[in-house]
Amino acid sequence: MPKVKFDILETTCVPLPLENIDTDQIIPARFLSATSREGFGDNLFRDWRYNKSGEKNSEFILNDPRYSGKVLITGKNFGCGSSREHAVWAIYDYGFRAVVSSDLADIFRNNSLNNGLLPVVVPAKFLKYLLDLTGKDPDTRVRIDLGKQLFSVMPAGESVRFEINQYKKECLMKGLDDIDYLLSIMDLIKAYEFRNTLGK
Repeated sequence: MPKVKFDILETTCVPLPLENIDTDQIIPARFLSATSREGFGDNLFRDWRYNKSGEKNSEFILNDPRYSGKVLITGKNFGCGSSREHAVWAIYDYGFRAVVSSDLADIFRNNSLNNGLLPVVVPAKFLKYLLDLTGKDPDTRVRIDLGKQLFSVMPAGESVRFEINQYKKECLMKGLDDIDYLLSIMDLIKAYEFRNTLGK
């Protein structure tokens, strides 16, 4: 998966006002055989996007040409169920860079942070406002400022702060995974080991 720095994102949104969406609904188990992270986006929400004959379901939001953007707004307890990174891979590969909800499953949230997808948890009242607004106006734009940890409706709508692990925030802003981060501080690690070796 490409390492993309996340700083400020301005985009339209895709609202999916459903609760308790589990990882098997995000990416059905029959599509988990691949080992590469690429290509999973084709099967994101597969059983909702397509009917049994393989034709697109015109009523599903991802098939609505009015909606696009890099932010998925969804109901509470998103990403529950089995622990599979493939769910995050599918969302990222489809083109989303952030998922917004009032409640994200813990394992899904951790998998997101480890794979370049920003999980944004907002108050339930603000989530309802977002879902109502984007549901009525597909052209609604939002701004995510990761540095300030601020989610805003543009041009001058409501804003809320969101929490994020500071280490993961740094990794996202620098486009690093855990291994990249360790390599970036290798000189500090070597210096620490050298000092400890001298002390023995």
